Amino acid sequence: MIDRLNDKVEVLAFQTAKKGKDYCGDSYFYIATDEYYICVLADGLGSGQYANEASAAVTDIVEKHHDMDIDSLMNLCNKALVHKRGAAVSIFKFSFAEKVLTYSCVGNIRFFLYSQSEKLTYPLPVTGYLSGRKQNFNTQRFKYEENSKFLVFSDGINITGVKDLLKPFVPLCHIAETIKKESVTMDDDATFIIGNLL
Repeated sequence: MIDRLNDKVEVLAFQTAKKGKDYCGDSYFYIATDEYYICVLADGLGSGQYANEASAAVTDIVEKHHDMDIDSLMNLCNKALVHKRGAAVSIFKFSFAEKVLTYSCVGNIRFFLYSQSEKLTYPLPVTGYLSGRKQNFNTQRFKYEENSKFLVFSDGINITGVKDLLKPFVPLCHIAETIKKESVTMDDDATFIIGNLL
């Protein structure tokens, strides 16, 4: 179901656990304020309960401190994973007034931003994962256009042809159904979040 957060962003999220597992090792959180939309997707290493505990520790941090800058949040998330399994983490924020995307990721989470002018933005993540050890972040900033679409997904999803998928005139619910039908495997935890910037 599409979640119309305010007059600036609408979002649709989907998540499923690895086949045979009671817990999904992925966790996510997002919120929109009058000033920004922020989203975090965390993929706990492995699967099952301990992967879920690691990813949930990350999303709890962002939920409590979503007004902080991305680098500070990444540092807090890293500290929260001491003595836990570790997680791939992606955090991004759209600042509505500036029309700026701030993005940071460590690990194998994929993110795409596709504008109406057919520009595809794909910030490269830092390899590895957060585990409490000292970590360098590569936080990037990009200008974005109104009516752009974004897509973020964990490695339980295998998507090809992102440009065709995110065409401006295609509704979010149709994109979601295509991903669920063609790209979700049951061999791993799988999460995707798609959105329209209005």
